[in-house]
Amino acid sequence: MTQHTDTETIWVTQEAYDRLKQELAHLKNDVMDEITAKIAAAREEGDLKENGGYHAAREEQGKTKARIDQLEAMLRRAEVGEKPADDGLVEAGMKVTIKFAGDSDTETFLLGSRELLSMDSAVDLDVYSPTSPLGAAIMGKSKGDSASYEAPNGSTITVEIVDAVPF
Repeated sequence: MTQHTDTETIWVTQEAYDRLKQELAHLKNDVMDEITAKIAAAREEGDLKENGGYHAAREEQGKTKARIDQLEAMLRRAEVGEKPADDGLVEAGMKVTIKFAGDSDTETFLLGSRELLSMDSAVDLDVYSPTSPLGAAIMGKSKGDSASYEAPNGSTITVEIVDAVPF
């Protein structure tokens, strides 16, 4: 699975963008206020070295701040777009099924960003960036087309597009 760099544009639907904005606002306002209150209450108890509540609240604050930073970075890079057309053309926002050359097994994944996945944990797809070697090789291809890309180990891998449908 490809990790996003901080400068890479991510494609999201308006729904996903709005959901990310809502989560950010909730974390910045409600959650951080609650954590700040917990830290203040724990400080009033005295010795911080032995205060488990204080340390737990500080840890929670760090994790929440990291998620806020992640959401802000995603929203800066986000490109809001409509769901792609159901025309079999591989593009960001498509659920793509490929078959590796010489193999009958298929692999299905989302071409885009993890943010496109719903909050429903039942959705279990790998996500590949359109700028990853595989993503770049199949972008713009259609069902039945083949594409090749260079793997990290230097070997050339050929895949056939079996299907591409909007996620």
